[in-house]
Amino acid sequence: MKNIPLLFLFLFLLLGCSSLEVENIPSTEEEAQRILKLGLTHEQNLMEAKKLSSPHVVSVVTLKLINAHNEKIQAEIDIQESNKFADKVNILEDGSKFTSVKISESLKSGLLATDLDLLEYYFQSEKNLSNGIIAHKLNLSIIYNSNKTRDYNAFSFCDKWNNCADSTLINSVSVNASNCKNKNCDYKEIIEINLNDNFLKRTLNEGFSMRLISNKKTNIIKISKPFLMGYLKVVK
Repeated sequence: MKNIPLLFLFLFLLLGCSSLEVENIPSTEEEAQRILKLGLTHEQNLMEAKKLSSPHVVSVVTLKLINAHNEKIQAEIDIQESNKFADKVNILEDGSKFTSVKISESLKSGLLATDLDLLEYYFQSEKNLSNGIIAHKLNLSIIYNSNKTRDYNAFSFCDKWNNCADSTLINSVSVNASNCKNKNCDYKEIIEINLNDNFLKRTLNEGFSMRLISNKKTNIIKISKPFLMGYLKVVK
């Protein structure tokens, strides 16, 4: 019985030493950052990772190094693309009004390969030169073939997992019909959406997605990071 307190003391000291030992082991994130700070090439980074303590650590750190390398390449591509968009921004009236280049995309709207909507969009902004406040507008037009107009009436912003916020009501600026045949026409709906300057700056690193909603059809629209980056390089 007299040895029981000594046994508890021994176990306490043993657990304490084990805890200190674990705390002194660098995490895989720390190891990856340490290697990246060495200023080596990507291939040399991978060789450095192979020197680590266990196969599991080597595997995790190697994956982190590959991801960091891919992110660096993508960032360089985004900068190059954004510069192209920046060069095409039109500046009017002593730097108070701006218009981006127009982007055209096809959106899948049905099961058949020919079931496509044509989407066009561009930014317009106006800067108050007295207080520096900038108001932005996203101009959208959607061309689709149907027997009735869709009458888009709302939109909502979505994250990268397609979780969307509450919708905001909108009205189409105009709806035009052309090429009518067998009760179907090509309809073109034009929509304007006001955007907050702080919102655009918050989404600068990823771009943003939005859901355009009607009673008949919903479209997901994605504004790319390079397009947004390029525009905001000029509009500031």
